[in-house]
Amino acid sequence: MWRSASGRASTGRGQVRAWLYGIATNLVAQHRRSETRRLQALQRTPVEHVTDPGHEDLVAQRLAAAGVQGQLASALAALSEADRDVLILTALAGLGYEEIAQALDIPPGTVGSRLNRARRKLRGALGGVNPMHEDFGDADG
Repeated sequence: MWRSASGRASTGRGQVRAWLYGIATNLVAQHRRSETRRLQALQRTPVEHVTDPGHEDLVAQRLAAAGVQGQLASALAALSEADRDVLILTALAGLGYEEIAQALDIPPGTVGSRLNRARRKLRGALGGVNPMHEDFGDADG
């Protein structure tokens, strides 16, 4: 048994689920707003020059990624909210398709479609280049 904000006692699982999804929706909206502000700030940020002797490959990858940072921020901001949510839950939270589907209350196939679309748009915005790959020409990822 739990008590709602109005103080009413309830044992309905559906009511609890709806209440929790309401909280989650508000948190996602708040995160989306802060993420948008962060992406806008990244677009204005100059490229950092990273030097770390002994880690040449890592440095080269970081420099290449920093070189497309503004483009990536713009491409992320241009994604639909639904596509960006799936991408963020995959890339940053490390969730699998089933977990994302449950969190967003969508079918797992929709998760796959949105993730594929988001990745395709990001690759296109970066000219088909994935700067985190050693050869910089690999369009995977």
